Amino acid sequence: MNIRHLTFRLLQVYVTVVRCGSISEAARQLHLTQPTVSQQLKRLSEAVGMPLLEHHLQGLTMTATGQALYHVSRDVLGRFDDFADQLSEFQQGSKGRFSIALVNTAQYVLPRLLGPFSQAFPDVDVTVHIGNRRQVLARFERQEDDLYVFSHPPALAHAVAARFMRNPLVAIAATDHPLTQHATLSMEQLLNERLLLREPGSATRMLLESWLQEHGLTMKKTLQMASNEAIRVGVAARMGVAVLSEHVLPKEHPEISILPIEGFPIESHWQMIARNDQRLPQSAQRFLHYVHEHLVHWIEPRFLCNELDTLLSKSA
Repeated sequence: MNIRHLTFRLLQVYVTVVRCGSISEAARQLHLTQPTVSQQLKRLSEAVGMPLLEHHLQGLTMTATGQALYHVSRDVLGRFDDFADQLSEFQQGSKGRFSIALVNTAQYVLPRLLGPFSQAFPDVDVTVHIGNRRQVLARFERQEDDLYVFSHPPALAHAVAARFMRNPLVAIAATDHPLTQHATLSMEQLLNERLLLREPGSATRMLLESWLQEHGLTMKKTLQMASNEAIRVGVAARMGVAVLSEHVLPKEHPEISILPIEGFPIESHWQMIARNDQRLPQSAQRFLHYVHEHLVHWIEPRFLCNELDTLLSKSA
């Protein structure tokens, strides 16, 4: 490989093509023509001396060499982004940027952390991406963000996780539902009602299905809905009952009651995740440090579970 032929622009083009999955979309984002992007990919492949990308019907995929170059390219470009941020900090004070991706339910939690941080560090640019579990997993695999938030993280290679908040799952019904008249309820009684659910693969549904399997129970009447908000509205309208994260419920919810199900709540935790094969920007590390130091002031004691120090020690 002739390293002298490698340039920052070639690496930027290559990373953009891999992220976009197509030359045409990369060309659009880079404000270049498709032939120009193709020519730069050819130059890069020639400089490396081995093929980097393979064309398939479903799109572009990286060769083993291409994957290695992608990791190196991200690391090199990331280091110079950090250097630019450090220069800005020296010249203008604290600045930086990082990206965080979180599953849908976490949008009820993260503003409590990002709000105070943004006030304390107004010059740090934070990009937030919200999606379902499958979408956030895909972003993790493509290394599109610096931090990820799951309530039920998968066993991912290259992942370092740390719990920072309890995420209890509770059973809910409309306040005027007959079940609310009971002092205690069995899960069998709840399952006799129509159960409003998120899509298969959502963390809440996975945890509920696992809990039911452990107790030898199965769901009977179900209705799938598109979002936690839709489920909450549906429960209030007597469409059925549900099991949701307690964080989805507003502090005051007169139209909804939490049911006293035996064995509930189902215990879960919000977890912050970073890749251990990817450098964490200084701005993201600053965010983790700030949250670790101040979380006790922002979160109700019953939800507190601050283990972010384990993530900080591995990402330093």
